[in-house]
Amino acid sequence: MSSPKARINQITSHLTNDSQPRLDGLVCIITGAGSEIGIGRATAWIFAKHGPKAIYVTDCQYDLLPSLAKDIQAKYPSVTVIPKKVDATSEADVSGVVKDAIDAFGRLDVFFANAGSGSVSSFVDGDASACMNIMRVNSLSVFLAIKFASGAMKITGGKGGKEKSSGSIIATASVAGIRSGAGGAGYSAAKAAAVNFVQTGACHLAGTNIRVNAVCPGLIETNMTKIVFDSARARQTVDRIGQLNPLQRFGNPEEVANVVAFLASNESSYVNGQALAIDGGLSASLPVRPGKWIM
Repeated sequence: MSSPKARINQITSHLTNDSQPRLDGLVCIITGAGSEIGIGRATAWIFAKHGPKAIYVTDCQYDLLPSLAKDIQAKYPSVTVIPKKVDATSEADVSGVVKDAIDAFGRLDVFFANAGSGSVSSFVDGDASACMNIMRVNSLSVFLAIKFASGAMKITGGKGGKEKSSGSIIATASVAGIRSGAGGAGYSAAKAAAVNFVQTGACHLAGTNIRVNAVCPGLIETNMTKIVFDSARARQTVDRIGQLNPLQRFGNPEEVANVVAFLASNESSYVNGQALAIDGGLSASLPVRPGKWIM
């Protein structure tokens, strides 16, 4: 049994130095960062605040990425921000951006697999090809992220300076992948697959010090949910959005991005294979009437 003083030293050695940014010196890749309002864009800003060496901001739509990179680098000049067109469902594109990071910086530390596509179609009105496209975008992208990022995260030595294999892979899943009722049939199945890829990835990477986790947002105001919010604002009922969760409000992208930054950092060093719901408590309970025990 170690002494109390030795135990305190052991505990504090795992904590980030207060004067050191939580992502200090790390090389990060974010997919799905090309929306005007979105989790990927918000995460790029949050990451930059925490002092990484470099952030690749990527999307299959390139238009808004250069201005995002320019704005972030203007505010955080010590962070290198690289915009890159990447189809998150393309092996060539995903392996390519990972290779770029290794070639340029000698290391990869964080991969946020955020790219996604939404749908509210049911089994009755759903189209088979549309369903498979939803599955491809939301689940294949996670598979490819784990496949290629994990290989790069094992690279040590060289100009990257990593002493040992390590890294954090984070996927954007959804509460729709945890419980039914929060999305369309194909979307829900795809996000459930994303959660399982994360769990399986964590197990397959045992002993590598590479962690794989998912964030599962509830109703967040993004470009994907824009039609819901625009419709509610037109009816002046936006205050009703999110009333089914205990916080009785919708969320914003920054609230998800803060959790992603936690998972990317060493502060979450013992969190692995998890699907963290960021949903105001929506998935915490079966549907009940407040104050009533009978469902």
